[in-house]
Amino acid sequence: MKKDNSEIRIDTYLWAIRIFKSRTSAGDAIKGGKVKLNEVNVKAAHTIKIGETYFISLGRGEKKIIEVAGLIDKRKSFEIAKEYYIDKTPIKIKIDRAEKAFLTFEVKREKGSGRPTKKDRRDLGKSGGWF
Repeated sequence: MKKDNSEIRIDTYLWAIRIFKSRTSAGDAIKGGKVKLNEVNVKAAHTIKIGETYFISLGRGEKKIIEVAGLIDKRKSFEIAKEYYIDKTPIKIKIDRAEKAFLTFEVKREKGSGRPTKKDRRDLGKSGGWF
C-alpha cells in the first residue's frame, strides 16, 4: 500500500485493481466518458484520493460503482487488489447481468422429428425462434 500523500493516476489505479485488462483500455474508457466522479467526467491524469466514489460503465449495460479504500499502482492478484476498493454496485444490477448471461429460445418441435430442414428454419425465423 502506498502512502496517503502519493499521487496515482486513475487509469493506473483502475488497471491495478483489475477493473480493466490494460492501462490503455482504462485510458480509452476514461476518454470516452465511461468513468465519472460525482457525475462529472474525469481525465486519465486525474489523481485519486481515498474515499472518492467512481461510476464506471463497462459496456453491455454493465455498471460498477467503486469507492477507493487504498492506493495501489502495481497490478497484483485479485485477492490482494480487492482490498483496495469497496464495490458499491447495487445487487439489482449484478442480478440483471447474471440473467442475461444465457440465451433462451422458444423453439417447439416434436421429439424425434429430426433436424429441421431449411424450410423449417425459415418458418421458425419468421416467428422469432431461430437465428
